[in-house]
Amino acid sequence: QVQLVESGGGLVQPGGSLTLSCAASGFTFSRFEMRWYRQRPGKERELVAGMLLPGGRRTYPDSVKGRFTISRDNVKNMLYLQMNSLKPEDTAVYYCRAIYGSLGYWGQGTQVTVSS
Repeated sequence: QVQLVESGGGLVQPGGSLTLSCAASGFTFSRFEMRWYRQRPGKERELVAGMLLPGGRRTYPDSVKGRFTISRDNVKNMLYLQMNSLKPEDTAVYYCRAIYGSLGYWGQGTQVTVSS
């Protein structure tokens, strides 16, 4: 059974940091391209970080570039998102996604709230 389970969300003050984790199971993690998305209130889901295969090149939209870092551990089957200098507009539900060809899996999401 495929599972992607996000954790690490919570309430953080503006300027603070959080690290999100995504635990993967039920598929060959190392073969899948991994991404982080978020859905802000009243907005569509958007890509915030991706690790392309092969090679692991990282991609980010301008809105998070320089503040967010995606990484993965293929031994532990884990995906991470380090988020620094958080802003209120980063408030969203964050999802991890695994992609391999036509296959795609989503996690259930973890809430991140940036507020003083």
